[in-house]
Amino acid sequence: MLRIEHLTKTYNGKKAVDDLSLHIEKGEIYGFIGPNGAGKTTTIKSCVGILDFDKGEIYIDGLSVRENSLETKKRIAYIPDNPDVYEYMSGIQYLNFIADIFEVPLSEREEKIDRYAQTFEIRESLANNLKTYSHGMKQKLVVISALLHSPRLIIMDEPFVGLDPKAAYLLKQLMHEHCKNGGSIFFSTHVLEVAEKLCDKVAIIKDGKLIKSGTMEEVKGDESLEEVFLELEGVEEEEE
Repeated sequence: MLRIEHLTKTYNGKKAVDDLSLHIEKGEIYGFIGPNGAGKTTTIKSCVGILDFDKGEIYIDGLSVRENSLETKKRIAYIPDNPDVYEYMSGIQYLNFIADIFEVPLSEREEKIDRYAQTFEIRESLANNLKTYSHGMKQKLVVISALLHSPRLIIMDEPFVGLDPKAAYLLKQLMHEHCKNGGSIFFSTHVLEVAEKLCDKVAIIKDGKLIKSGTMEEVKGDESLEEVFLELEGVEEEEE
């Protein structure tokens, strides 16, 4: 579903991403973890077409994001780490705007908006202007907008930031449902406990380089994901 082949991106002479290769298959929830500045967001923005890159190639559903930019964007949904929305719109106007972009039929969008708005408990707020929304409400709205066109691949950058525990639980359920129906998810997170419980596979990146990747059991073995991450970071746990 998503193939990253030898991706390299340089800023001011420094490689933010250095020869990175990852393969995310159909039906997989794939976690992407690493310290701040490791290259996670650069990788994600390259995958969704926001950033160009110096070397390598990225394929979505077999199509090059460089050679088939519009077609690949139709097949994905992107949830950024900060829910930037048009605050002069109301919630329902924003959702219809996104649905219009992806040419979602009226009956289909109405059903999905109603269902997901009820799920995330913002149905009564859809008529309100987005400048009145909290960060968490905006995040919920962006999640709903990402689901409207039934994307094959959902790419998320720190999707749980700003969500209350119930909303985070509901998002995890929707992620499972999406992959059970044949979709795929690639997401970054700092919440290692969530990644350990949620992901089929995981990749750890540091200084732009892939350090370790594979199934969750292959990566962590008999340890926790947190312990593996700290070991790779060179952090020794204090003895009790």
